[in-house]
Parts: sequence; structure tokens; C-alpha cells
Amino acid sequence: MAHQCWKDAVQAELQALVRNNTWTLCPLPAHRITVGCKWIFKVKKKADGNVDRYKARLVAKGFSQHAGIDFRDTFSPVLRAITIITILAVAIMKGWKLRQVDVNNAFLNGELTEDIFMDQPPGFEVLGADGQKLVCKLNKALYGLRQALRAWFHTLEHFLIDNLGFSASKADPSLFLRTSATSQVFLMAYVDDIVLTGSSNAEVDSVVQQLHDRFALKDMGRLNFFLGIEVKYTPQGLLLSQRKYIQELLNKTGMTDAAATPTPMVGNPKLVASDGSQPFADGHLYRSTVGMLQYLYITRPDLSFYVNKLSQYMNSPSETHWKAVKRVLRYLSGTMEHGLLLSNGPVQLVCYSDADWASLVEDRRSTTGYVIYLGANPIAWCSKKQAVVSRSSSEAEYRSLANCVSELLWVK
Repeated sequence: MAHQCWKDAVQAELQALVRNNTWTLCPLPAHRITVGCKWIFKVKKKADGNVDRYKARLVAKGFSQHAGIDFRDTFSPVLRAITIITILAVAIMKGWKLRQVDVNNAFLNGELTEDIFMDQPPGFEVLGADGQKLVCKLNKALYGLRQALRAWFHTLEHFLIDNLGFSASKADPSLFLRTSATSQVFLMAYVDDIVLTGSSNAEVDSVVQQLHDRFALKDMGRLNFFLGIEVKYTPQGLLLSQRKYIQELLNKTGMTDAAATPTPMVGNPKLVASDGSQPFADGHLYRSTVGMLQYLYITRPDLSFYVNKLSQYMNSPSETHWKAVKRVLRYLSGTMEHGLLLSNGPVQLVCYSDADWASLVEDRRSTTGYVIYLGANPIAWCSKKQAVVSRSSSEAEYRSLANCVSELLWVK
């Protein structure tokens, strides 16, 4: 707060809260306990790493809420990675434009059904006329509340369905579709990030304007950066990569200047749970690194098998397992610009699947792998250890995606 840039950010956030009628000041009722709050400061960066803006956010201390009093249901659907890739592939194959908007202070639009009392923002406390201490009775959801995401999603969902004529997809409730005799519009919502595409640019513009009239939007224009995924437009199609995310991962693990390797893992010796090596000292570092790798293969199918293999030793990783993780990181340092290319082509859904035979040394289980293509574009892939049942999940995944694609493209 000693810097002017953060003072301005705090004032902007506080004005947005007051303008949105987020709370009403009142004395604390008897037998009620307040929920705390704090300021969170974050530097928002662009895809190239440069500073975009300074963001201050008032966050409620949701861990102090009491179930049954301050909140009840908290679950809210979140957009699936497969849905994102499928919609982008459909847009490229049909020649549709991709539009991105961001909802300013999205959670502040969520309507609460519970009475929640919160402490006043630090540094901006106000006393009553008689010097009595006042608290904030929340009218709208606030970041940090247990039910904030659910409240925002339901507010957005009701507006899209009741006012704009959209319907939620059966394959993914975070995907909304509006179909008429002359046009189609798809809307993907991931919390406050929204991506739209459709056969009519005028219809998309109309939806954006109506959303802006209801919620305060920041129009980002053509889709370029979404959920840490860089979107590049090339003559061949759409290239999705996570170069910035890889750089953050390498910086976190101190592997920025590591020598690159041509392959992410060696064939022999095979990784096993107990290989006689010393336990890895920092188990949290192993688990967090592999967890970041799991998000990375949204655009990197070549990592699917290796990340699945490394994820099997989360409980008690050894030095050998950590060396295998570092080899994957060295492979990434040399393939940072690689990504997923989505191109035009015939609309055809094809699935390839296979499994090795009892390759795991510990329990003689098999490993199943599959990849599903929409035209020339891979939209879903998986590598995982088989369960007790021998039938793989590729058929079920294929049928689910077939229903999704038929819903999007009006084909059977």
C-alpha cells in the first residue's frame, strides 16, 4: 500500500464493490460470527510476460465459514479441457471467428441465498452514528466465499438460458448453445473467462452486447490467450501452446538452463515403486511438479504416457522418480514452442486405442492408451493404468464425444 499503483488498484476494487451494492453496513446480530477478509495483490501479465495491470482483490476468508449457517451447496461445474479443444477445432473447421470477453468482478454478480456477515475491508472501517462497530451484510457473493463460484455460475446460467435463449450442453454444463434455422452460437464459460464463436458474427456481437448490458465486460477481441494457453493463428490453422506455462514450471524447479534431451523418458530400466534408491527428500516438490505437468498435456499429447507413469509414485517418490521428472523437464526446455495444431478438414470422428500386455512389473497390469480425432485434429487422448476390468474407457469416452460432436454439428 506504500506504492501508488497498488493504492489505485485498491480504490478501483472498492469502488466496484460499492457500485455493485455488494454489502450493507449493519450491527452484528446476536449469536452470529463474522467472516474475515483480506486484500490480495497480484500482477496480471500478458502472454509475453509483460505486465498487463495491477490487480487488488478483496477476498473473504472462506475457511472461517460454518456449514449449514454461512453456506450449504458449493459445487459448480467447470469447463472441461476436451470441450475447449473440441469447440476450437469446430470453429477452425467451419471458418468461424473466436471472440473472448472477461467479466469484471464476476463473483460480485452472484446472488446469495444465505445471510453472511463479514468484517469491513482492512483500512476502510466505518463506525456507526453512536460509535457502534458495524459489519458488512453481504448482498452479493465475494471472492473467497465457499459458495461464490456456484452463485456466479447460476447467475450467468439463468441469464443465458432465460434471457438470451441459450441451452446448456448435455455433454458439458459449462458450454452453452443457441441454435436457430440460420445460425449457431457457442459460448464457453470458465469462471469469468468467456469464449464465443458462431456462424454469424452479428449474432456473436449481439450476445456480447447483451452480456455487457447485464454484467460489466472487458472485450478482449480475437482469442489469443485463454487459461494459460497461447492461441496463434497460422496459415495451416490454429496453434495451441503453453510456452509461458512451461517457463514458469522450469523457473519453479530451477531447470531453466538445463540441457535439453530429445526424449522425455528412457525405455530401460523401467520405473517401479520400490527400486532401492533413497526416498526423495522433498515430496511436496515432486507432487506439485507432476501436478503442473498434468495441466500441461492439455496441448501436449506426447506427454500423456509419461505424466501418467510419474503420477503413480506420488505417495512415496524416490530419487530415481525425481530424476525421471527432471528428464521430462529437460525435454520440455527443448520443445517449448511445440503445441497442438488444429486445421481444417472433413468432419469425421475417429478413435484409435491400444494397450500393452501386463507391462507393469509390480502387479502385471496393462496400460491403455487412446486418441480421438475430429477430422485431422486430436481432441481427446489418454494413457492410464488399467483397472481390474479389462475393457478400457476409450469406448465410453468415444461415445461421449460422439454425442457432443453431434450436438454441435447437427450430425448423427
